[in-house]
Amino acid sequence: MTGRLDSAQPYALGLFRMVVGLLFACHGAASLFGVLGGAAGTDGGTVEAGAWPNWYAAVIQLVGGALVLFGLGTRVVALIASGSMAYAYFKVHQPGALWPMENGGEASAMFCWAFLLLVFTGSGAFGLDRLLTRRDDDEERERAAGRRTPVSV
Repeated sequence: MTGRLDSAQPYALGLFRMVVGLLFACHGAASLFGVLGGAAGTDGGTVEAGAWPNWYAAVIQLVGGALVLFGLGTRVVALIASGSMAYAYFKVHQPGALWPMENGGEASAMFCWAFLLLVFTGSGAFGLDRLLTRRDDDEERERAAGRRTPVSV
């Protein structure tokens, strides 16, 4: 059974990445465009353009979430997203109370750790990263094959 689960790991990781990216992008779209209930605490409104840190966080959420959803630049984007969520937790939520259940920071904490996991695992299956990496690997193999000195028998 372990072998079967191990063989499905890239696919499970790819689905995990897509769901996390979609949910993150939805948070950004809500804050920037007022869709899906709008920005938190605005009764369906948006965050003010250029307002620190809310507007910048929303841009990171929308763009970063979309890139992670498609698996493009996953490791770098996930690092930036994880950092932004760590900032959100410690600067916005943690001063109110220590535990995420008490301070409303569950989403920030979960996104922070989910993106940190993606930094180390990469995009998994279904990501554009894999397609681009595979193409680069194939080109490198072809170049290396051309440089080999034939061995005579």
